[in-house]
Amino acid sequence: MKVNGSEILLKDSVNLQEFLEKHQYDTTKIAVEKNSEIIPKANYKEVMLSDTDVLEIVSFVGGG
Repeated sequence: MKVNGSEILLKDSVNLQEFLEKHQYDTTKIAVEKNSEIIPKANYKEVMLSDTDVLEIVSFVGGG
């Protein structure tokens, strides 16, 4: 699987929520695109990941 352009090996079947928690993403401050489709936060637990998926994870940064 590719995440932000880097290869990551999935050892087990995992949903998006579990993956994000394992990799210490703050789900309140990110947006996730899987295979060119934006995933609503409410669906993170239902979206299963596979080795062929491509994720883009974007963090929101405050400032002024």
